[in-house]
Amino acid sequence: MPAGQHVEHDASTTHGLDEQVRGAKTAIASRLRHIRQHHPEGPFTLAQLAERAGVSKRTLASAESADGTNLTIETLVKVAHSLGIARWAYFLDEQVFQQVNTELATVRELSRHKVRSAALRSPHSASFSADQMSELLSGIIDAAAQARDSLRVMPATASDDQHTSDAS
Repeated sequence: MPAGQHVEHDASTTHGLDEQVRGAKTAIASRLRHIRQHHPEGPFTLAQLAERAGVSKRTLASAESADGTNLTIETLVKVAHSLGIARWAYFLDEQVFQQVNTELATVRELSRHKVRSAALRSPHSASFSADQMSELLSGIIDAAAQARDSLRVMPATASDDQHTSDAS
């Protein structure tokens, strides 16, 4: 193989890798901004998240710009951990990003309905995926909201009228 072809192949490979690195940095920047703004306990300023994660504000600001410096795995893990995200691949993998955001949306919805805790008691609970659990909890929340709304528009019954006249 001529030397020129080998160098050309290396240059195109390097260009492809550079594109992948830029794409990864852009994805990390976007996901970092998203979680900072949409976390159930947030939104967080850069300074708040930096303090929470034990990293510098400058590091986070740089990471949120698509041209940011190369983040270390340590920084990504610290940020994920500080936000209660056990799967630090959240910042790198689209599927994990979507799954975690679905779970966080469920947590946000539960909090909105003032649910403080939930437990699933089933001998087969380990076989449920996070998506299935999220769907189950969303269904429960929706059913509770519909029941509450139905009760609000229900006409007063005769016994309610009786209690009202007794109080007079």
